[in-house]
Amino acid sequence: QVQLVESGGGLMQAGGSLRLSCAASGSSVSIYQMGWFRQAPGSEREFVASISWTAQNTGYADSVKGRFTISRDNAKNTLYLRMNSLKPEDTAVYYCAAKRPLSREYDYWGQGTQVTVSS
Repeated sequence: QVQLVESGGGLMQAGGSLRLSCAASGSSVSIYQMGWFRQAPGSEREFVASISWTAQNTGYADSVKGRFTISRDNAKNTLYLRMNSLKPEDTAVYYCAAKRPLSREYDYWGQGTQVTVSS
């Protein structure tokens, strides 16, 4: 099985930046597609960004495109999300997720890290 642990969340003023990290443990994490999701108060979980196992392909939600950057370091089994130009609308619990090659959905989820952006 895979375990994912997010870190790096916190309180930030609008316009500021944060970098979230996701430490992954598991035998085949390096070949998994990885993603970031978030859930704001009163809202359902939404997709934020994804990255292929080769890190050649990335995808972003329109709401974060141009501001957020997803990356991964397979040697360190770590996923990152650099968040720039933060907005109060970015306030949410951010979750790291991993998807096995044979799965059509994400199989593993972290516990989440809180990001709060003040105006």
